[in-house]
Order: sequence, then C-alpha cells, then structure tokens
Amino acid sequence: MSTPEGLDLDAFARWLDEQAPGLLVGPLEASLITGGKSNLTYAVTDGRRDVIVRRPPLGHVLATAHDMGREHRVIAALADTAVPVPVTHGLCQDDAVIGAPFYVMERVVGTPFARASDLAALGEQRVRTITERMVDVLADLHAVDPDDVGLGDFGRPDGYLERQVRRWKKQLDASRSRELPGMDELIARLDASIPTSSEGTIVHGDYRLDNLLVDASPDGGDRVTAVLDWEMSTLGDPLTDVAVLLAYQQLAEEAGAGAGAGLVTDAAQAPGYLSREEVLARYAQRSGRDVSDIDFHLALAFFKLAVILEGIHFRHSHGQTLGAGFDGIGDLIEPLVQAGLRA
Repeated sequence: MSTPEGLDLDAFARWLDEQAPGLLVGPLEASLITGGKSNLTYAVTDGRRDVIVRRPPLGHVLATAHDMGREHRVIAALADTAVPVPVTHGLCQDDAVIGAPFYVMERVVGTPFARASDLAALGEQRVRTITERMVDVLADLHAVDPDDVGLGDFGRPDGYLERQVRRWKKQLDASRSRELPGMDELIARLDASIPTSSEGTIVHGDYRLDNLLVDASPDGGDRVTAVLDWEMSTLGDPLTDVAVLLAYQQLAEEAGAGAGAGLVTDAAQAPGYLSREEVLARYAQRSGRDVSDIDFHLALAFFKLAVILEGIHFRHSHGQTLGAGFDGIGDLIEPLVQAGLRA
C-alpha cells in the first residue's frame, strides 16, 4: 500500500471493510490532491474504483474549525436536492483509526477551475455559461428549506452576523503571531455596522468556482457536478455566500492589476466570467432577494478570508501543511484587510 502523510492506509482499509464492505477491494493506493489549503483531501483507489477521503489538517487546528461531522452531515442531507453533492460512504469520528476524524465520499467527475488560463481555453461563451450555473447553484442552495432536509438545528440564524464577527476575531486570535496593519480597525468598523440579519438559509461559507466541480468533457455539457468543501457551512445570512464569491472575484481583478492577490484563484479574469453586477443581478433574479445591502457582507468576507489565510500562513510557517501552493500566502493578508476597509 502507498501511504501518504496523514492517512494510514492499513488502518483506513480495515475501517472501510467494516463500514462499507466491498466498496474497495485489494491493495490500495492513495495520493494527496493538491490545492487543498485547509482540510486534507486524498484520492484512494483499488485500481477499480476511486473514493475521496477528507480529514483535518496536520498540526495547529482552530477550535470549532475542520469539523468532519458537520461537513459529512450537510453533504448527506443535500443528496436529494437540486444542489449537486457527492454520495457519502461513511464518517469516522474515532481519532484512533488514522489520527483524526475523517469521512469518505465518491469521487465525482469534474474540474475545479481555479485558474483563468484553464477557463479561457474553453472560450468566452462556455465560461459565461459555467459562471451563470455557478450563481444558479448558489441560489438553489439558499432555496433549500433546512427543516425539509433535517438541518433545522444546523445553526442559529438569529444574530448570525454578530456571531460571525466575534467568531472570526476569536479564530484570528488563535493564529495571530505578527502585526497585521489595519486589522484592528477593520474589526472595529465591522462591530459598529452590523445590519439586521435576513432570513436564515443553509450557507456554504466559502463559495467560489474552484470549490465546484464542472464536467467540461465533450459529453459533460459544462454541468456543475458537485459542490465541495463544506467545512464552514451552517445556517445563516445567504448574502454572506454571495459576498464571498464577489470577494474572490475582486481579488482576481486586483491581481490582474498587479496586486498579486489572486494566489487563491484568478478565475474571474477569464473572458466571459460574469461581472460583479451580473452576478448580483442573476442571483437576485433567481433567488428573489434584495442584494442592495451587500457592502457590510463584502467587508465581512474580506475579513474572513484574511483570517483563514492567516491560519494557513501560521501552519505553513510551522511546517504543518502538505502539498504545494503555500509560499506567499502571508503576503495576501494586508491586501485583504485593505479591501475590507474599502468595502
């Protein structure tokens, strides 16, 4: 068996044989899927079938973050809705098996488009279609009644925005190891301008194109085949998801102007990608929601992204990340803070 760091394949195989007999048979091979900068994602195969295993990162893990049980629960709950998600095969919350909780799901066909160059190769019209579907899937997620899918107790929508500011400040304090210019001012401004929350929906928490799989094969029709990375999902204000999507888009545009902030994704630079105004208009039309009060949500999105990347920078500086793509993460924090202050 090929065993990458963070996944004991022998122990995993014994657990899987009990949990899902016959799902994988014989010697297993595993590889770390690159690009994951938070939870670790592995592809495991027996040569006949592939599955995906998700577990928390190595080392420094923030309290309340990287909850495999929550991520597994929301994916399983959405199985029969209009939101495309992978089929789940099991959840293990016993750290004794591989050293951390984990869950197993099917490997879905599709590409997570993070780079504008990959999107641009498809042509402007296909890029437009893909980004329209990205917005439509988000609206479809927010249309799911949490009670109907057993997620009525998945979060507390009342006071959600206030708790978000408080929670992400606490997360920052747990990873803060250096001076971050403007961060305290941004937190103070957010504290002073929290709007009344709208109705609660299921929110993804980190919605962007490269957290979706798109079947761009000749027969795939550019369909969104799965929404992935649900580790920050809860019940809350749906506009926070729209704002996160727009924040990544703004960062990509600033990267194109030389700001260097598109390290996470520069997909929005691809010709045909919907503009900010088009994203807002399409979401408003499909969801029926008023999106005029987006500025606070956008500032909050930049704050959250800054805290997330600072946590990744902390782990990377302590040698606790796996895979490539982490160099330069720490340099992105100040541009994010400044973008939040402008918003």
